[in-house]
Amino acid sequence: MENPEYLQIENLKITVFQAYLFWENIEKNLQNLTLRISAGIREKTDLIVLPEMFNTGFTMNVETQHEEMGGRTMQWMKHVAFKMDCVVTGSLIIKENDRYYNRQIWMNPDGTFQQYDKKHLFGLGNEDKNFTPGNNPLIVELKGWKIRLAICYDLRFPVWLRNVDQSYDLLLIIASWPDKRVLHWKALVAARAIENQSYVVAVNRVGHDGNEIYHSGHSMCLDPNGNTIYYKPEDEDLYTFSINYQELVKIRRQFPFLKDADKFTV
Repeated sequence: MENPEYLQIENLKITVFQAYLFWENIEKNLQNLTLRISAGIREKTDLIVLPEMFNTGFTMNVETQHEEMGGRTMQWMKHVAFKMDCVVTGSLIIKENDRYYNRQIWMNPDGTFQQYDKKHLFGLGNEDKNFTPGNNPLIVELKGWKIRLAICYDLRFPVWLRNVDQSYDLLLIIASWPDKRVLHWKALVAARAIENQSYVVAVNRVGHDGNEIYHSGHSMCLDPNGNTIYYKPEDEDLYTFSINYQELVKIRRQFPFLKDADKFTV
């Protein structure tokens, strides 16, 4: 006999925005996002996913580009979440207690929120010299789905994201991943989906940043078998798709690999 709770979990409708970001221009980015979201989302969605540092681009100029908690960008997220009646998520530079964080905000329609500070800071880009790392993994819930949050460089560290003790159904990765390492991006996203038997939604940006680093998108959604549900290389793209909880359960029952996983804590 089927579990009633399992049957009651609905499909999750997700809108990803593979956005072109204007370098260190918060106002222009928010204007572009507002225009595209207002004009481009024509159906009810549960979640809007924006890239890493969606309001500034991936900059190390923390002193000029940071905001305080509850500042301009968070107010914008709160407004959009309320207007669209869905969760809005993405990361920005936050200053708190004289430290800077690459902080992902999970903004609910009622204005409440949760936050995740990026654990793995990208030393090759001096992120570790400008930001303080987070230490706490975060799993949020939406319509019965358990969703693990991760930011860009976190993708390279499978131990941090392993789906063992803290079980999740969807791994959500937001990023500013450069085109020169896009082969790594595609391989690692697929690996995280297959090894964790989880849906993975990975949202990247497009275009050149202020350091002339080119980002080619390749945002995607993969199912727990690594099959493609959504994939978009190049160009700005706003797209809505659904993922199916019953399919997740079916795959895990057919291939019960997670029960054999090594147990550990980080």
